Amino acid sequence: MLMFTSAQMRRALFILVSFHITIICASNYLVQLPFQMFGFHTTWGAFSFPFVYLATDLTVRIFGQYQARKIIFISMMPALIITYLIGVLFQQGQFQTYSSLLKLNSFVLRIAFASFAAYLIGQLMDIYVFAKLRQLKTWWFAPTASSIIGNCVDTLVFFSIAFYASADLFMSQNWPEIASIDYVFKLIVSLGLFIPAYGLLLTYIQKKLLE
Repeated sequence: MLMFTSAQMRRALFILVSFHITIICASNYLVQLPFQMFGFHTTWGAFSFPFVYLATDLTVRIFGQYQARKIIFISMMPALIITYLIGVLFQQGQFQTYSSLLKLNSFVLRIAFASFAAYLIGQLMDIYVFAKLRQLKTWWFAPTASSIIGNCVDTLVFFSIAFYASADLFMSQNWPEIASIDYVFKLIVSLGLFIPAYGLLLTYIQKKLLE
């Protein structure tokens, strides 16, 4: 774990919290936009959310478990609020006018709450798994295991809370398939892109944070 000055620590926390909030909000919106790939139903959120696990694993590697948990708890509430506002204003890809904010949108609120629960459970589990395994000499094993387990838990929790018996008939009927395909795509993105680049990213981020 690196040693930071107070100014460097504040800067690092601000950057990481902002990154978490941005990815969570983007993923929560993109998950409302389903599409088909190779005949399977999935959502665009499957391609953005793995960034959160990359950020979490790098945070644990650099700062340790305490700061990683702190970043998650700081990020949760702003992400929940912003997710709801964006989801209401641009529900299913169309601008709904600002007056839509005056009415409670239970569909979007349910997605926001599902994200809140999945993010909290998935990320805390990811931190636990990663922290236990990061002492191994094989550097890639910890981020690989945490991605596989964390993405599985997060996907199951999110889709079951957000879309089981949902008012959106398509998502209500297809969420098990969509969740399964989303999980597969998350693993492809995580293991095929992030894990090979993990060592380079770790070195780069450590260097930038110490500037």
